[in-house]
Amino acid sequence: MRFDDHVKRHVEDELEWDPGVDSTDIGVAANQGVVTLSGFVRSFAHKLAAERAAKRVAGVVGLANDLEAQLPGADERPDPEIARDAVAELKKWLPDAWRHVRPVVEDGRVTLEGEVEWNFQRDYAERALHWIAGIKGISNLIRLRPRGAAAEVRHNIEEAFRRNAQIDANRVTVEASGGEVILGGCVRSWAARQETERAAWAAPGVTGVDNQITVSS
Repeated sequence: MRFDDHVKRHVEDELEWDPGVDSTDIGVAANQGVVTLSGFVRSFAHKLAAERAAKRVAGVVGLANDLEAQLPGADERPDPEIARDAVAELKKWLPDAWRHVRPVVEDGRVTLEGEVEWNFQRDYAERALHWIAGIKGISNLIRLRPRGAAAEVRHNIEEAFRRNAQIDANRVTVEASGGEVILGGCVRSWAARQETERAAWAAPGVTGVDNQITVSS
């Protein structure tokens, strides 16, 4: 069996195995380990669940999530209702920063705007909306306030990599320009690539991460 056929079959099996995914209308294609998901799901949360399932599969080196959230008629909601629920969830998830985030809703698609100090706040703002009924998609345009010198940012990230048991620090490189970070090197799995990026985002002063790490077993 060709490598891509092997990856495609295992992604399909993982989608069927995951109870949080309805794989009925999901198509899977693989090309040199890059997987494309296409078709329709019942909600934005199901789209994300399918993406997480595909990323867990060994051999997946990249992913294009082209799934479309096609809501049943009963789940369609007016934009003002979605916006009100979004604000309520932001208050719960970001009690100290929600005033700096503004959800803009158009045809069920939410754009998050504003500026926060930490990347976890930007991440929480998006995660807060995942299960709101009626949402078809989320664009996170929240900016981060830059702070910290490039040398300090790079040092903090490299130290975090050395502490992390899931990261082989010797296989990853870090470059920093202000708060913009470029990650390079090679890791053994998609999960390790994601963990490396997550650790970099956690460093104070990071405003952007360009993850150029490749995956190779």
